[in-house]
Amino acid sequence: MEIQDFIKRRFSEVIVYPDSDGKPMADNTLQALWIIMLYNNLRGIVDLDEVFIAADHLWYPIEGDPKTRIAPDVMVVIGRPDGYRGSYKQWLEEDMAPQVVFEVLSPSSTEEEMLQKLNFYEKFGVEEFIILDPEKGGFEAYVRKEEKLVQHSIKRKEWTSPTLSVQFSIEKGKLLAKHKDGSPFKTFTELKNEKEGLKSENEKLKARLRELGEDV
Repeated sequence: MEIQDFIKRRFSEVIVYPDSDGKPMADNTLQALWIIMLYNNLRGIVDLDEVFIAADHLWYPIEGDPKTRIAPDVMVVIGRPDGYRGSYKQWLEEDMAPQVVFEVLSPSSTEEEMLQKLNFYEKFGVEEFIILDPEKGGFEAYVRKEEKLVQHSIKRKEWTSPTLSVQFSIEKGKLLAKHKDGSPFKTFTELKNEKEGLKSENEKLKARLRELGEDV
């Protein structure tokens, strides 16, 4: 009986941190396209040994509190290694909060929802919070100033992330994301075609070198 009581007590103390909140990643194909595009392009910005980038991934900022959680559409944690995680438990990551988080709006997104997320990110140490609205062609950028996330004025309809050097702009009513060199973010299909094109060019070069009798 004492052993049974010990077992019950021992396992009742185990705190479960679910890896899913049961919500879909995106409400529509445009929102999904932007989430995937952000994730794929951001992974190429910094050394993957030093950054963890995730999409629709639960972040738990407080040990022992599985109810305090959020799943940003995309989050970037510079200084933590890439690799598998069921969820991002901050106390296991040198207590490092994501520096940059993105939310991509869908028709079901509400002002109240975004305000709640802004308050969460502000409270738990996010440095930059970027809201993107690809359907209506708009965005908002918030950057930490002391204890607050402050919205930046976007007079020229463009803004560059101080952490990632990624530029967001509105051109002809369309939302665009660009790399530091000015090249636009590419969709998964564009990145795949580009990779296949480079592979094809490499094979042609090897074939040409073989024709010339060169070692490859």
